[in-house]
Amino acid sequence: MLPTTFGVLLLTFLLFHVVGGSPAEVVLGKNATAESLAAFDARYGYDKPLLLGRWSVTRALSNLAVDKLQPAVESGMRGLPLGYPLAAGSYRVAATKALIELEESATGEQDEVLRDTPTGVIVWSVREGWKVTKISVSGVVTAKISIEKQNAGIFDSQFVHYLAALLRGDFGLSSEYQLPVTSVLKAGVGPSLSLTIPIMIGGTLIGVMLGLLCAAWRGSAVDHLVLVISTVLMSVNYVIWVLAGQFLLAYKWRLFPIWGFESAAYLVLPVMIGIFSGLGRDIRFFRAAILDEVYKPYVRTAQAKGLSGARIMVRHVLRNSLIPIVTYVSLSIPFLFTGSLMLETFFGIPGLGNVSINAIHSSDMAVVRAVVIMGALFYQVVNLLTDIGYAWIDPRVRLG
Repeated sequence: MLPTTFGVLLLTFLLFHVVGGSPAEVVLGKNATAESLAAFDARYGYDKPLLLGRWSVTRALSNLAVDKLQPAVESGMRGLPLGYPLAAGSYRVAATKALIELEESATGEQDEVLRDTPTGVIVWSVREGWKVTKISVSGVVTAKISIEKQNAGIFDSQFVHYLAALLRGDFGLSSEYQLPVTSVLKAGVGPSLSLTIPIMIGGTLIGVMLGLLCAAWRGSAVDHLVLVISTVLMSVNYVIWVLAGQFLLAYKWRLFPIWGFESAAYLVLPVMIGIFSGLGRDIRFFRAAILDEVYKPYVRTAQAKGLSGARIMVRHVLRNSLIPIVTYVSLSIPFLFTGSLMLETFFGIPGLGNVSINAIHSSDMAVVRAVVIMGALFYQVVNLLTDIGYAWIDPRVRLG
C-alpha cells in the first residue's frame, strides 16, 4: 500500500503541475503581467523546482531568445528586459559578463556590480532591502537566456513541500474562495454523505433481496420478470433518469422539491434516482454471485437434512456469497466522500461533487487536486480493509 500511495501522489502531482500547465496563467489569465504571475507563484510555492534542484527559473525573462535581446547599451553588452525588479536572493544567468544595476527600495540609492567570469555562468546576490532594476550581459552561449533563483536546498521543491503539506493535512489555499481547501471540503462532506449513504445502503439492500429472490426462484416467471426489469433499468441513461424525475415528479406532479438543500425532503428524489439508476446492475451481479453458491454440495446436504429453503438461502447461501458482494459494494464506498457529481449538479446540492465541478469551472486546481487525492487514498484504504475483512466474513480465508 505504501509504494502505491507514493505512486498515486506522484502521478497526481505531475498531472496537476505538468500536464495542467501553469496554475498562475490558468487563474490570472494569459494577459497577466510577469510580476503578478511571479507573485502568484511565490504565494503558492510554484516558484520552486518541480521535483528536486537548487535553482529554479524565474518569470523575469521566461526563457527569452538571445536574438530578441535589447540593443547594445555599451560595447559588447545587451540589456535584458526584466519583467519586474528582482528582490533579495541569489541569482544566476548564463553569460560570461554581466552589469547588474541595483536600487535600495527605501531610499532609492543606486549601485552597480560588474561580474566577469570565463565559466559561462554569472552568479550574484541581492541584499535585503535592495532590488535589481536592470541587467546587461555579454558572452551568452545558449539559444535562450533565463534568470534563475537559488533555493534553500536541493529538497526545497514543489513536490517535497507538497508531500510535507499533505502529511500535515494541509491541501493548500483555494484560489476561488480564499479559504483553506480543508474548510471548503468540510462544507461539502455533510451534503455528500447525506445523499450517497442512503443511495448505497438502499441500493445494496434492495439489490441483495431481489437477487436472492431470483436465485431462490431461478427459472420461474418472477426470475424472468426481475431480469427483464433490471435489463431495462440498465439500458436507461443516467441523465434520462434525472431529467424524467425532475420533470414528472418534481415539476409536473409537485411531489418533491426540484432544487436546493434546505431539508431532508430535498434529498428524497435524488436518492430515489440514485438507487433506481444502479439497481439493474446491482440485481444482476448479486443474482450471479448467489447462483454460484446455489449449486454447491453443501446446499444439497442442507436440503437432505430437511432445512427450509428460506433458511438455506439466507443462512448458508447468502453468507457464502458475501465475499463477492462485499467486494462489489466496497468499490462504491470511496465515492461516498467524493460525492455524486451528476445528482448534486442537477439538484443544487452543495456537496463535494458540486464543489468539484465549480472548482473545475473556476480553475481552482487546489480543490480539484484535493478531491482527486482524497478519493484515491480512500479507495486504497477501503480495499485494504476489505481484504482484511475477508477473514472475518469467511473463516476459510487465512491471513499469513
